[in-house]
Amino acid sequence: MVLIFGIPLQALLGQLLVGLINGSFYAMLSLGLAVIFGLLRIINFAHGALYMLGAFVGYLLLVYFSIGFWPSLILAPLAVGLFGIIIERVALSRLYDLDHLYGLLFTFGLALVIEGTFRYYFGASGQPYAMPALLSSGTNLGFMFLPNYRVFIVVASLVVCIATWFLIEKTRLGAYLRAATENPTLVRVFGINVPLLLTVTYGLGAALAGLAGILAAPIYQVSPLMGTNIVIVVFAVVVVGGMGSIGGAIIMGYMLGIFEGLTKVFYPEASNIVIFVIMAIVLLIRPAGLFGKIT
Repeated sequence: MVLIFGIPLQALLGQLLVGLINGSFYAMLSLGLAVIFGLLRIINFAHGALYMLGAFVGYLLLVYFSIGFWPSLILAPLAVGLFGIIIERVALSRLYDLDHLYGLLFTFGLALVIEGTFRYYFGASGQPYAMPALLSSGTNLGFMFLPNYRVFIVVASLVVCIATWFLIEKTRLGAYLRAATENPTLVRVFGINVPLLLTVTYGLGAALAGLAGILAAPIYQVSPLMGTNIVIVVFAVVVVGGMGSIGGAIIMGYMLGIFEGLTKVFYPEASNIVIFVIMAIVLLIRPAGLFGKIT
């Protein structure tokens, strides 16, 4: 048996994989939060509820319409994104000129309403959601068994994160989005529909949360509490990366997920708080976050 610092190699690699899986969800959810805050200046506390909503859309499509995982992988983010668009048009668009606290309070209340509704109809226990048959097996590497679905999640998360970063930072649409938040009056002069851009931005952030939810459903089960359990950690990741920093959200999502996984090996008692300890240290040294801009 190969030991590394007294830890069996199989256990170490297993926890690295768990950390990478968690980091994939942290990265996608943090990315959605960073997009919404960076471009709309809304602290979206409903992000965990949107993540849970994505998982439940997939579950309901399967139970009531017999629609499997692969179609749901497209339909669930679209449905959650459409829900986000409606919320932005009906309520959030009225809060942009007010203090950030109003947006936080509204989204916090929205999260409670969504979670309470699903708890009323489905209870607090988790509902099973089968992973696709194509990815239900795994690969035996000799020293560990590597589930194919876990590999798919990591690859899919990387593709989504890189594509979103490229869209926001390197395309004309992303330039319009950034300009619309910095100087909306000037952007309107060029004939660009600023309210539509802001609506699309919130819809994109919501769709990212919904995508993370449907991907997480076969691993963590579908539960009304699944968003509550992860959103606080995701906020910590965003703070460490830098509020509004898209690249920082992606990088720190993966890094902190892996760090959390390693902590479960070397010091299990601290695994639930290690991310918050890192957040506190980072805020003391660099209040804007590791990748945030100091103003």
